[in-house]
Amino acid sequence: MRSMNIYLTQEIPHYQYLRERLKAEFPDADEETLQDTLEGLSNLTEMIAAVLRSRLDDLDLAKALRERIAEMQARLGRLQYRAEKKRDLVTSVMERAEIRKITEPDFTVSLRPTPPALVVLAEDEIPEDYWRPQPAKLDRQGLLTALRTGEAIPGARLGNGSVTISVRTK
Repeated sequence: MRSMNIYLTQEIPHYQYLRERLKAEFPDADEETLQDTLEGLSNLTEMIAAVLRSRLDDLDLAKALRERIAEMQARLGRLQYRAEKKRDLVTSVMERAEIRKITEPDFTVSLRPTPPALVVLAEDEIPEDYWRPQPAKLDRQGLLTALRTGEAIPGARLGNGSVTISVRTK
């Protein structure tokens, strides 16, 4: 790109010189004749056309890449969804079969309890202490901490805990 830029800027004075000379030599020549003659004497229009073709190629590549990225993001989403479903399946099976730990050469999986999640039943009943100013937003972490310490808060409670797996790779 840099060399293309240099060649174009170097060709401009040559093109302008030729244009002025042709106008001086042939004052009655119309603009179309002048342009046709300049195209034969200078490479500037060919160079501009080459830059524009390169730009069109870049736009096509950018469009194709944007489409490819969108396809790959969709694929990423599908893979993540599939991985989460497999995690849920293993958790469910291990929990139902009462298998607490499996050790394999390449990983160890174990069931571990998760803390109860915050369940907001009615935001409008939650005291102002758990709302963050600018703009008003529920302080879910503060609310969860207070509920975990046993504080009773209108409009919220702790949900039932669940079980998940912990996977370590060696």
